Amino acid sequence: MAWTAPPVVRTVELGSLGTLPERRMLEGWLQWHRETLLAKCAGLASGELSRTTVKPSTLTLLGLVRHMAETERWWFRRSVAGEALGDVFTGPEDGDEGLDGVEAADAAQAFARFRTELRLCDRAAAGRDLDETFASPRGVPLSLRWVYVLMIQEYARHNGHADLLRERTDGTTGDAG
Repeated sequence: MAWTAPPVVRTVELGSLGTLPERRMLEGWLQWHRETLLAKCAGLASGELSRTTVKPSTLTLLGLVRHMAETERWWFRRSVAGEALGDVFTGPEDGDEGLDGVEAADAAQAFARFRTELRLCDRAAAGRDLDETFASPRGVPLSLRWVYVLMIQEYARHNGHADLLRERTDGTTGDAG
């Protein structure tokens, strides 16, 4: 039996974020977007997740999951926490942070890695002040707050892509859950 992306249990209700302190609000929005990406994938088999459906784009749902794991790893663990880490999904043929090379990828393994990476990224940010800074690869000082806002916009953009990919796959946008 082929692996299928599991259903998503929402842990964040957007209405509950409206009056929270800034840190909890940023964490809540980020979690909501993480869950949204997984909801776009829920119920699809490996082959459906790795299928390109909006030509000429090579974007796939599995590629987006891999890309977001790589992007979170880069900003929270490598940049904010200063961990000396390699890439998770990127290789010599894939210069696009996990978006490419999904045809041969193991979807179950990629989803497990995504979830693991999220836990590790949350741990890397825990206990740090939103005003804590680090130097970007270009030497520009950036704050943890900036990283949260960046990640929220990155997910928002890619969740829009995921809507289109999912709709072209099975006619839905994967918003259940």
